[in-house]
Amino acid sequence: MKKTCLVIGAGAGIGGSVGKKFAAEGYHAALCRRSNIDGLNAMVEDMREAGLSASGHLLNAVEEGALEELVEAAEAIAPIDTVLYNLGAQIGNRSLDETPLKTFELGWRMACFGLFRVAKVLVPLMVERGHGTILVTSATAAMRGNSGQHSHAAAMAGRRLLCQTMNAEYAAQGVHVVHIMVDGAVDAPDTLGKMLGAEQFEALREAKGKDKDGLLLPEKMAETYFHLATQHRSAWSHEIDLRAYSDLAWWNHAVNI
Repeated sequence: MKKTCLVIGAGAGIGGSVGKKFAAEGYHAALCRRSNIDGLNAMVEDMREAGLSASGHLLNAVEEGALEELVEAAEAIAPIDTVLYNLGAQIGNRSLDETPLKTFELGWRMACFGLFRVAKVLVPLMVERGHGTILVTSATAAMRGNSGQHSHAAAMAGRRLLCQTMNAEYAAQGVHVVHIMVDGAVDAPDTLGKMLGAEQFEALREAKGKDKDGLLLPEKMAETYFHLATQHRSAWSHEIDLRAYSDLAWWNHAVNI
């Protein structure tokens, strides 16, 4: 029977690469993103031309009922065996004074509350089937709060602990939840590229990326994501971190005082 991998946050970086990997392994990839319908359609069409099963869906994750309707639509294609929650909530460095209440709340809604909403409707279906995987992309901010990261750190820390509570409640019922902490820069033009700008992003690629392998490559990350979704339950991973070989781990960096 065909299974669905639902990717919430399917840009040209991690999300799109994970969707393509799962589709290549026989899944239907339901790819969802907030905007850029042309980019989404192109991604889906490329996969279909390669003989893979895929569909595209635009999504406003903070809209009431939108995430719940998305799960229902993806389930109608084929049962959701794996969901990747890959929505970011980075607003850049902002002091406390420069972080409006609505902006802080939006980070929480995207990073934490959205994951809760998806789990609320999807986990009971997985429990009924006796299996299912929830992969959650996270960030260094989930482990350490830095100056200017009030919204992002609070949202990502909440995301991490929500993964822990879901594991505590549902792992024994066959639901595998993995918190994937991305501790480094990802070679993704539509996320990091947009944050830095084209010129600075290309300079970073020249300095650390390409043949230097100093940036996380989404297509290689996708292999790890797929491995996590297919682990035997006698040896599940519940939290891992990914970084390029040449980067220091977050705990080795000097702390800003």
